[in-house]
Amino acid sequence: MTVHTDIRDGDARPLREVHEAPEVLYVPRYTGLQRVNHWITAILFTLLTLSGLAMFTPYLFSLTGIFGGGQATRAIHPWFGVALAVSFALLFLRFWKLNIPNKDDVAWSMKIGDVVTNREDRLPELGKYNAGQKGVFWGQTALIGIMFVTGLVIWDQYFYQYTVIETKRWALLAHSLAAVIAIAIIVVHIYAGIWVRGTGRAMVRGTVTGGWAYRHHRKWFRQIAGGKRQRGSTDKRGH
Repeated sequence: MTVHTDIRDGDARPLREVHEAPEVLYVPRYTGLQRVNHWITAILFTLLTLSGLAMFTPYLFSLTGIFGGGQATRAIHPWFGVALAVSFALLFLRFWKLNIPNKDDVAWSMKIGDVVTNREDRLPELGKYNAGQKGVFWGQTALIGIMFVTGLVIWDQYFYQYTVIETKRWALLAHSLAAVIAIAIIVVHIYAGIWVRGTGRAMVRGTVTGGWAYRHHRKWFRQIAGGKRQRGSTDKRGH
């Protein structure tokens, strides 16, 4: 509570009281380990993007300077890919069940106009992820899988003798197309995270406000609230 005062002849007299806004409720969304896994994956994807683009076109060859030159970039790029595959596999194991499509996703997708115009009141109640987020998850799962497999085919230092030139050419084409699509998806993913205010906090601090959770993922918020009430009741009965 904030007290406003009127100072006259050295004494302070309260004029009026202004009540402060109620304390903001924060809801846990990601654990510390999940956030570290996410940021490692994001950093590896960024390094792969920069090194891949540097080899993709002469116009971006200057990016090889980040990695110590052309030969160093060529040598380290595949290892970034292996590390990304491992890091993303851990993310996949943690979140795949939460990203299984359901009827709510169909209803949400049918109202994409309301999504774009922020008419959340017209949207169905959602679990932890919406159809767009699930699309990013499954899209990246497929694309990273394609890039990993095709990357092994064109990794001549270790696998040259296992495939023929024609196979390598097709693998390089598929690898490049998958990379371009994956980069485009990530750009949209980042934009959406910035556009929906309050989303970035989840991957920085691990929490979101109760208002954000209720507005964007109401079903998930209700599940969390219900779980907390149930645990609270159990604790009381235990005592």
